[in-house]
Amino acid sequence: MTAGLVPQEPLVPVPGIRLASVAAGIKKSGKPDLLLMEMAAESKVAAVFTTNQFAAAPVLLCKAFLQQAAARYLLVNSGNANCGLGDAGLQAARRCCSAVANATGVDVEQVLPFSTGVIAEPLPDQCIVDAIPDLVNGLDTDNWSAAAEAILTTDTVTKGCSKVIEIDGVSVTLTGIAKGSGMIRPDMATMLSYIATDAAIDPALLQQGLEQAVQRSFNCITVDGDMSTNDACLLIATGAAGNPLLADADTDSWQRFLAALESICKTLAQAIVRDGEGATKFITIEVRGARSSEDARAVASAVAHSPLVKTAFFASDANWGRILSAVGYAPITELDIGRVEVFLGDVCIVRQGARADEYEDAAGAEVMAQTDITVTIDLNDGDQSIQYWTCDLSYDYVRINAEYRT
Repeated sequence: MTAGLVPQEPLVPVPGIRLASVAAGIKKSGKPDLLLMEMAAESKVAAVFTTNQFAAAPVLLCKAFLQQAAARYLLVNSGNANCGLGDAGLQAARRCCSAVANATGVDVEQVLPFSTGVIAEPLPDQCIVDAIPDLVNGLDTDNWSAAAEAILTTDTVTKGCSKVIEIDGVSVTLTGIAKGSGMIRPDMATMLSYIATDAAIDPALLQQGLEQAVQRSFNCITVDGDMSTNDACLLIATGAAGNPLLADADTDSWQRFLAALESICKTLAQAIVRDGEGATKFITIEVRGARSSEDARAVASAVAHSPLVKTAFFASDANWGRILSAVGYAPITELDIGRVEVFLGDVCIVRQGARADEYEDAAGAEVMAQTDITVTIDLNDGDQSIQYWTCDLSYDYVRINAEYRT
């Protein structure tokens, strides 16, 4: 079940990137569950990871490896999170990286591991090691769609996006894939996502751009308010396009690239919400008129995370008192209730902190019955704004998670 999610468009290969995927036997279903991505030797990598203090073994290893060597390969498994296993998890992840290193002639630190799936189950590393030769032999530039499938867990569809732009007279490609459906909440990048470009970009600017794009996209989504132990988002720049090096954030060229990157991140982030476990509604929470960006984010987050708000959307119930309650408990410095306005779509439900005189429940119910719904909250107290994206909370969400390990 997806909330208005359109089919993924064909993904454009990125020069300097090759991919391969197989069914290694990690998933009981027999579906593809292992991905290998090869990056050209001159590639630069930016990364952000979960802030969960119980970070999984591959997250810890990735962070260490990125400080030690230039990455050449990504190894991603689905079906098992390799988390909560102590040293055994680290050893299993390292063993898988060593298998890739031995098969490709690189150092083990140049192989970055990623995992997603069930927490606290031993990683079946032998089946991963056994699959490495097939992965290496299957590497190809045009395997992005298959790669997107191999990283799925409870997702019902693949998530990918491509853009081709022109920078300084040179054609530049950006392609990204992501997975995520449950354990989704803002605070880094609540999922796995891999974005590649053939643009030549200074490493410091690459990291800055990724963090900025993530803050405006993946850090503005929530499905259930649970932060994963395995979240990671990578941006890879191969430099194969041959454009003049992007090294200055104040140039039109960089701003054009950054706009394309943010567009891809928002497309992937919104696809995750639309494919949220059991989701039937896609909800945009727009907060404006806040004193600070922090206040805007706090109000949007409170409404987007509220189980009562989310269940009301599932029922198509215009119970807007729940929205007001969430706004009221948002941890902001000061709230002038008398200035607050709230809209469901174009329908004003609250004006000056109270029910709008013209509001009728039938108008609110008509908006709530739609698949895509926008809630606008105007604090009328400043010039800061933000958009968050969330989904409803349905019976199926409980069923999916109750049955996850069975």
